[in-house]
Amino acid sequence: MPLPRLLRRLLPLAFLLGLGWFLWLKVRPVLSAFDNPLNPAPRITVTHNTVLQKVENLGRLELVRYQFKDVVEYRKSTYRFLPDAKVALIVAGNAVGCLDLRKVRPQDVVLEGDSVLRLALPAPELCTWQVDHSKSKVYSVENGFFQDAELVDAGYKYAEANVRTAALQSGILAQTTQNAEQVLRPMLETMTGRRVVLVPRLENPLLPARR
Repeated sequence: MPLPRLLRRLLPLAFLLGLGWFLWLKVRPVLSAFDNPLNPAPRITVTHNTVLQKVENLGRLELVRYQFKDVVEYRKSTYRFLPDAKVALIVAGNAVGCLDLRKVRPQDVVLEGDSVLRLALPAPELCTWQVDHSKSKVYSVENGFFQDAELVDAGYKYAEANVRTAALQSGILAQTTQNAEQVLRPMLETMTGRRVVLVPRLENPLLPARR
């Protein structure tokens, strides 16, 4: 077959092949989204606008952490002729004792001679108390009457208040004072080269009103 005639026959085929390849490149991104229609790739869109609202100076020295485990049964009487709503929770919580060093005043630091520093410390505080939801769980809910979420939330609030009470009753404030002696005194002695004496600060009593 003469070469010109062969080229005339091959040119339409080459044109069709090129057109097909061009169309495939255009539609391939669209078709890839339908590769697995039962489990399509998720499309995630995140929009946020962070605004700084407050800057607070922190001076609390955390000295002890108490961890609690409790089983809480919370009951609520809602309807007169129906059984009480009840939720049982397995609750983990923690409380932190600290000293607020922002409350140390210049007059609380006294130098005695060349070798002693006497520091009057503010009263220990319970900095935080909270339920650790990552280690807590709902054991059971009974007679919630379509208010299970509210019942569970009320149970957790009660448990959180109980964490504070349990921490105070367990002597967390006394332990905070004891740990302050172990942490602060060696640090201050190293910084000042003096023997450090830590004492609780005596609050001034209220003066009687003048007549």
